[in-house]
Amino acid sequence: MSDPMIGRRVLLRGAGGLAALAALPSLSACGTGTSRAASGSKGGGKTVIVRDSGGAFGEALQKAVYTPFTQETGISVQVTNLQGTQMLAQIKQGRPQFDLINNSMMEHAKFVTQDALEQLDRDRIKSLKSAKLPENQITDHSIASSFYAQCMAYRTDAFGGKKPQSWADFWDTKGFKGARSMCNPDADLPELEFALLADGVPMDKLYPLDVDRAFKVLTRLRSGIKKFWDSGPLPGVLLSRQEVTMSTVWQGRLADLLKQGVPVAAQLNGARRQFQGFGIAKGAAHMDAAYQLMDYSLSPDVQARLAETYPSNPASPVAYKKLTDEVRSTLAGAPQFYDKGFDADIDWWLKNESAVTKRWLEWARG
Repeated sequence: MSDPMIGRRVLLRGAGGLAALAALPSLSACGTGTSRAASGSKGGGKTVIVRDSGGAFGEALQKAVYTPFTQETGISVQVTNLQGTQMLAQIKQGRPQFDLINNSMMEHAKFVTQDALEQLDRDRIKSLKSAKLPENQITDHSIASSFYAQCMAYRTDAFGGKKPQSWADFWDTKGFKGARSMCNPDADLPELEFALLADGVPMDKLYPLDVDRAFKVLTRLRSGIKKFWDSGPLPGVLLSRQEVTMSTVWQGRLADLLKQGVPVAAQLNGARRQFQGFGIAKGAAHMDAAYQLMDYSLSPDVQARLAETYPSNPASPVAYKKLTDEVRSTLAGAPQFYDKGFDADIDWWLKNESAVTKRWLEWARG
């Protein structure tokens, strides 16, 4: 997995997979996926095991968070990249071989329904006060540290100098010619919100989503969609090859394209935010160290350092003040962009994701 969003749709695939895993012997936390350990310890002898998604994001966490944490505290950080069903199996066996979980807030919410996360003692997370996180991203069992924005990307050389300004423009294949790409549910939540925004629904009136209306709007664009992307790099590939002129995309993915000189830009009007954060596994063996690493990770200084290392948006608004103008201007969480987007409604999606995904697959098959 190369970043926090890739594979989010396959983390929890139902009770059948969990039951099968639960019947297996306990999984080794450092034997599944990539294992990394922070170096430079003061020799304190303590350890914390954190689960993250690995790949480029995991490498950035290692550089910006884990290694400095070890250097400052002497607590060794070990890393595992276990999938959701594997983690749940260990927790249900009462032997989780990891302590702190870095995952999407939506997956944390799913873990809560399985009684798989510790209820947090906020008094042990001192950085909460200074980080000034959005209240809706602080729950009893998990706290957000960053987010990614799903938005529109377009080729700047495709429309004779015109710039698409809204999702209505994304749907306008006459005024903005060329093929489109949108995501497959294997990559992320179906993009119903974008369809409704294109049809004139105000951003603050999106939820509860009008599913029937959204699919009618999607059908209007169906013939113009060349491919449904199922991995983070694919929109960039399609745009680079000029196979499409517009695509939905995880905004952070555009950074590499811009470095390569590909003429692309993001339009952040109507971007959908999904937050990533931390929870502590039920029965974690290294509880105190898990709280210390969570507290450290949530501080504005550390969130800013991570943003300088990887195009991830800090959840803390304070962190943006610690970034250079150059870095801040590339992030969807910057003050000038934040209000242009909206938060995915986790509660709505938890109740409706399965039914919407099933309908989407039937719709896509035609």
